[in-house]
Amino acid sequence: MPLHPQARTFLATIGSDEGTDYDSLTLEDIRRTRALPDQVALHRGPLTTLPFVRDEVAEGVPIRIYRADPGDALLPVVVHFHGGGFVHGSVKRFDATGRFLAARTGAVVVSAGYRLAPEHPFPAAADDAWTVVRDIFARPAFYQSNGTVAVAGEGAGGNLAAVAAWQARDAGLRLAHQALVCPVLDAAMELPSHREFAKGYALRSAELAWLLRCYAAGADPADPRLSPLRLPDVAGLPPATVVTAEYDVLRDEGEAYARRLAAAGVPAEFRRWDGAVHGFFGLPGLFDQAAEARDYLATRLKEAL
Repeated sequence: MPLHPQARTFLATIGSDEGTDYDSLTLEDIRRTRALPDQVALHRGPLTTLPFVRDEVAEGVPIRIYRADPGDALLPVVVHFHGGGFVHGSVKRFDATGRFLAARTGAVVVSAGYRLAPEHPFPAAADDAWTVVRDIFARPAFYQSNGTVAVAGEGAGGNLAAVAAWQARDAGLRLAHQALVCPVLDAAMELPSHREFAKGYALRSAELAWLLRCYAAGADPADPRLSPLRLPDVAGLPPATVVTAEYDVLRDEGEAYARRLAAAGVPAEFRRWDGAVHGFFGLPGLFDQAAEARDYLATRLKEAL
């Protein structure tokens, strides 16, 4: 379908990428432009008041723990990995998402502050993600966990969630679910959506390639820690929910991942938001579709937990 009117307005606001040479931009340029001014940051959603929000550390990785239940009952845990192309983004920037997930799922939400590239290239972020997941299984009492754990992430965070999911499988740790929003799953960038939406649709192909170069630092794109879509065997992975946007370079790899899981007997469901662009999910104040997508994902997680 055509671009959603709100997507057209958003794209006009952020401007054209025509002629942008990402290799000429500094890291500070990228992080500053992606930080979003205060008035836009407000569109990330309300900061839901919770009885428990605390910053902690999981084996050296900064985390923020959210809990909507004021008591001391043991609860499921959702580990959330923020987006930002492996180069920008933070727990603070995605604070509204962590609060929303805790309130809507009833789970303890653990938001992971993984290391960013290029200062910390691959596999630093994947290692940090796995460290947090492993720590939750190792110290359930600390997290007030009942032993049921799921992973969730957006963009680059979706990549980290998917990688942690197969690492948990291989380590004999059972995850209840993996919830992936417009995830980066194939560093080779070879599927048709990368060509179809290369320019003018929020996440540009040239920008994504630059971000992946910062993170991969020359690593083989076939490495499943970098490209979980290329994992040789997906049987036995946790059930999955994948959210995609129609006008997103990452659309095809997210949907291919869900189809591949289903073909291997893994319960998997993807839902495409027609007319939407990359990043819509995290901006419910700008996109009406975001509220629908967030409710869908939270419902799927709650059912799985």
